Amino acid sequence: MRLLLQFPEGLKQYAMEYAKGLESEGNEVFISASPTFGACDLALDEARSIKADKLIHFGHAEFHKVDFNVEYVEYRIDAQLSILNETLSSLSNFEKIGLITTIQHVHQIDALKDFYEKNGKKVFIGKPYGFAKKPGQILGCDVGSAASIDRMVDAFVYFGGGMFHPLGALLATKKPMLVVEPFANRVEFIDRYREVYAKRSRGKIMAALESKSFGILLTTKNGQHNESLARILKRKIEDSGLCAEIMVAGTFDFTSLENLREFDAFVNTACPRIAVDDTERIGKPLLSANELMQVLSMKKELEEIRNREIIQPYK
Repeated sequence: MRLLLQFPEGLKQYAMEYAKGLESEGNEVFISASPTFGACDLALDEARSIKADKLIHFGHAEFHKVDFNVEYVEYRIDAQLSILNETLSSLSNFEKIGLITTIQHVHQIDALKDFYEKNGKKVFIGKPYGFAKKPGQILGCDVGSAASIDRMVDAFVYFGGGMFHPLGALLATKKPMLVVEPFANRVEFIDRYREVYAKRSRGKIMAALESKSFGILLTTKNGQHNESLARILKRKIEDSGLCAEIMVAGTFDFTSLENLREFDAFVNTACPRIAVDDTERIGKPLLSANELMQVLSMKKELEEIRNREIIQPYK
C-alpha cells in the first residue's frame, strides 16, 4: 500500500520511526513535510498527487468527513496527575468545576474527575457539539465542551500543555479559567486575557471604521474552507457601498497580504483563531465575521448622524 504520513510539528521527530515500521510491513511510505494545523488541515492534495492509497494523520481525532481514505492516529500522553494537588488552594472558593482538555489527555479525564470529586468538588464535563468528538475535549476552533456548561459551573480547569486551547475556551465563556500544565509544572488563572482580547477587538473595529476596501480571506484547507460565508460577507460589504474582493490561499502569508496595498482591512473566513491570534502580524485590521458586522453597523450609524447634521436647518 502507498501511504502518506502527516505529523503536527510536535510529532515530526517520530516520522522516520513510524515510516520504517510501516515499510517493514511492505508499504511504500512518503512523509508530508508541510506544516499542519490539525485535522482541519489534511495533506489531501499531496496524497492525491503521489496517488497514495491512504493518508495517515497523527496527533488529532477526526474533524469531519472527507472524500479520501484517511486514518487518524490519536497521540495519547499520560501526564502525571500529582500537580492537581497544587490546584486545590486556587479552587478553594469554587464548588462546581468544569473540566476541559485536549485529545492528548481526554483519556485521563475520568481520573481528573475522580480526583476533584474525592476532594469535595462537583464536577461537570461538557459534551461537544461541533467538530470535537469526545466529552471534555476542546479544539482551538471548537470549545463547545466548555461553553455548554458555562452556566452550570463556578470555574473551569483546563488540563494540558500550552495556551492555545484554553484561550479559545476563555473567550467563549465567562467563568474563571484555571490552566494546569503538567509538563511545565504551572497552575495559573488566565482570566485577565479576556479583557486583553476584548480591547484588541475593539481596537480593530475602531481602526476599520474608515476602511473603504476589504479583502476577504478564503482558505482551501479541507476543514476551514467556507466559500458561502465569504460570498455573504462580500455582498454585505458591497451593499454598504464599499469595495470587497475574495482572496484564496492554502496558508496565508501575512507579508504577501501586506503587499495588497489597495485593501484597507481584511476579513477572515478561515480558521477563526486567525482573527484572534494573528492580528499583530499585519499592519491593517484583520477582522472576524462578527467584527466586520459591527464595523458595518457602526459605519451606517455614523453615516446617518452625518446626514442628519448636514440637513439640519440653519438657525
